[in-house]
Amino acid sequence: MSMPQLVKRLVSGVILDLDGTLLNTDTIVGEVLKVYLAKYDKRWDGRETPKVAGKTPVEAAAAIVEDYGLSFSTEELISEITPMFGDQWSKIKALPGANRLIKHLRGNGVPMALASNSPRESIELKISFHEGWKESFTVIIGGDEVRDGKPCPEIFLAAAKGLELEPSKTMVIEDSLPGVMAGKAAGMEVVAVPSLPKQNHLYTSADVVINSLLDLRPEIWGLPPFQDWVEDTLPIEPWHIGGPVIKGFGRGSKVLGIPTANLSTDGYSELLSEHPSGVFFGWAALSSRGVYKMVMSIGWNPYFNNKEKTIEPWLLHEFEEDFYGEELRLVIVGYIRPEANFPSLEALVEKIHDDRRVAEKALDLPIYSKHRDHPFLRI
Repeated sequence: MSMPQLVKRLVSGVILDLDGTLLNTDTIVGEVLKVYLAKYDKRWDGRETPKVAGKTPVEAAAAIVEDYGLSFSTEELISEITPMFGDQWSKIKALPGANRLIKHLRGNGVPMALASNSPRESIELKISFHEGWKESFTVIIGGDEVRDGKPCPEIFLAAAKGLELEPSKTMVIEDSLPGVMAGKAAGMEVVAVPSLPKQNHLYTSADVVINSLLDLRPEIWGLPPFQDWVEDTLPIEPWHIGGPVIKGFGRGSKVLGIPTANLSTDGYSELLSEHPSGVFFGWAALSSRGVYKMVMSIGWNPYFNNKEKTIEPWLLHEFEEDFYGEELRLVIVGYIRPEANFPSLEALVEKIHDDRRVAEKALDLPIYSKHRDHPFLRI
């Protein structure tokens, strides 16, 4: 775990955005728009997501009407589509690290507010499906309770006032550009957690940009640090993925000298969208060979600039031959670090070997070794 950079300003309270920051709303929005637009022979492919992320419902609807050349008004779109969302809110999952962050701040008595461009009623409905959330926030403000939504700072200034804190003593955590702009205009510390891939370069006005909430270091701002890291690793709720080993990019062994086993992401794109890119570790089972320690990357691999999110596990064992086509099952139990770009191939290879050492050592700890017997690994 690298030492966090020192930030000059200490804060006393935290204001959180909801959609895309705490909740994986983008997936639901995409599904609803796909069904809705199909009725008009239009196809939603997600490319317009940046135009609706972080916007008020009216702004988002106006962008869709204009982009798709729909022959009705923004108000008509909202009245048609709102009931379609109502049925979906119960399915929205918390983003990785959201429950951990809320529990941590609440448990340490850090005042919290929720400030979203969504209408207040919609916010209340969404958080009602997540135990302990509503009572964790001293203040909840919706976009319909202020004159102008983000990027105007009004909603954040109102939240700080409700927390009885100076704006300069509060930190905003946001996933969208309008939200980041609003937080900075309010004179607050802003942590950006971009919800769209490969967008970090657009968030230069944020004080810190992190890959996911798992990477937040509250102590940088004088808030209580998380106490759950274990020997440079973070235990996570175990999850699993499996399938036949396929031929990958051909760069693992040839370019890196690291023989990764590639899994097809067909049918797994939704599962992968629930997990942040980064380096993880756990246990791997091969159908005819047994169970092995494993370290893996999920993501776009910035050094090679992948076009889609992939999963590349490295089984920590010397195999004599390839095992293409064999059934591979992975149980992921811990997190090491976010995905990063590297100035050179040598630096990338060195870091991957560091990750291997961290994973090998950690998997001997009881908190991780117990998952070697996970039912999913019994092929």
